[in-house]
Amino acid sequence: MTTIAVLGNGRVGGNLAAALIRAGHEVTVADREPGAAADAARTARIVINATPGAGSLERLAALRDELHGRILVDVSNATTDGPDGLPADLIHPGSSLAEKLQEALPETHVVKTLNTMLFPVMTAPATLTQPPTVFLSGEFPPAKEAVRELLTDLGWRKEWITDLGGIRTARATEAAILFVPHVIRASGFTPFAISIAR
Repeated sequence: MTTIAVLGNGRVGGNLAAALIRAGHEVTVADREPGAAADAARTARIVINATPGAGSLERLAALRDELHGRILVDVSNATTDGPDGLPADLIHPGSSLAEKLQEALPETHVVKTLNTMLFPVMTAPATLTQPPTVFLSGEFPPAKEAVRELLTDLGWRKEWITDLGGIRTARATEAAILFVPHVIRASGFTPFAISIAR
């Protein structure tokens, strides 16, 4: 059992929290109440950033002390929204939200993952008709190993998990969000994920 704080209680955060509780973890979900995120982060070993990506950097940078020494799992994508509410452009072109978080939180172990799929796939990867791929980016191998274990608890088979390397590789997976609005407009909100076929 791992003590986990989920920052954000929307569809993504709620879905992840429910699945991690089912897997036997102790999970706290921080809503928008003042101080809730700080309280949750202070008592957790792993913190999941499921807040809207456009405001994540400012929100989490304010938790520098609470996140000291923690593993921060960043599942968000920082984008502007188009007229239809779907992602339009990257907020950090030439970089990534994960890199910005690691720069702002040097004593925190940031791991980027679960950001290349529609949210239902995060906790039910085996429901797709083909094996999906989930990626890991981060600087601290023990942190990535802890996140890998969480992914297996969420139903990800070890052969579906690809470690891309350091946090700089997150700019590649975050750029994959640019596929999403076009796929949704073409096919609707049917769950899908980026997959590496070999």
